Amino acid sequence: MSYEHPAASTPRSGRQLTLESHGYRAVIASIGATLRALTHDGRDLVVPFDAEEVRPNYRGATLAPWPNRIVDGRYSFGGAEHQLALTEPSRGHALHGLVAWAEFADRVVEPDRVVLTTIIEPQAGYPFRVEVEVEYRLEAVGLTQTVTARNLGMDAAPCGTGPHPYLVAGPGCVDEWTLLLPASDVLTVTPDRLSPVAVEPVEAHPQWDFRAPRLIGDTFIDHAFTGLARTDGVAEVRVLTAAGTGVALSWDEDCPWVQIHTADTPADPSTHRIGLAVEPMTCAPDAFNSGAGLVVLQPDAVHAASWSIRAL
Repeated sequence: MSYEHPAASTPRSGRQLTLESHGYRAVIASIGATLRALTHDGRDLVVPFDAEEVRPNYRGATLAPWPNRIVDGRYSFGGAEHQLALTEPSRGHALHGLVAWAEFADRVVEPDRVVLTTIIEPQAGYPFRVEVEVEYRLEAVGLTQTVTARNLGMDAAPCGTGPHPYLVAGPGCVDEWTLLLPASDVLTVTPDRLSPVAVEPVEAHPQWDFRAPRLIGDTFIDHAFTGLARTDGVAEVRVLTAAGTGVALSWDEDCPWVQIHTADTPADPSTHRIGLAVEPMTCAPDAFNSGAGLVVLQPDAVHAASWSIRAL
């Protein structure tokens, strides 16, 4: 008698959940509650990847209980020192949280909405129990993702979140697209390890000043921005082609930061600058040490943040 493990027929990226509404089609992969693909009238709005691929470059992953980096994977909290696994070995940091490779369970599955959940169990470096719930919802205004953290433990827990989509304006690559980024401040970083240095006005770094829309060209960006201009509390990044097609990502005041990355992979021409990572964040890079925007979840407390992607 033969036996086939239930996971044997599951794609490498996890179970596939497809949402369709108002011309949008989103495919969510259960590992990492990942936005694997998003189209509008057949046009890619994010860089997709195949269901049988191991997700490349955190593409579309949900980031929690922190986005971005914790320098050296070390931080102090609640009077204790903690050491996380170094998941960015080349730079020696703890990168993008603990749920990017976690399997999420279904809580709600509807034609235009899914809710997925996982629990971060206490572990070395993060001895807290936090439930992470991720909702994806399609409406006429696009795809909205909401990440909700619930502290299931007995102690306060540090927390932050954000998404990791690579936006696609249309044909071509990042160099050929126009960027609108309404941020007055940039967090400078060390060139080797991208460790935070200081928040400075973009006037001091005009290569990263995109408050007026302009061509990205060959500009390298892998920086966090703040000082966001908002309309009715909403900040929005836009990426456009010369023909005027494009995509926008918007979010409210729960995310005072956004990481922008031009997806530079010169060693791999197939992925080099093919999308622009736009990552709203509830906290700054290395917030577990700096405290900038860090959410401290008390026992039984809940914190949620949302962002939306729409076609232009």
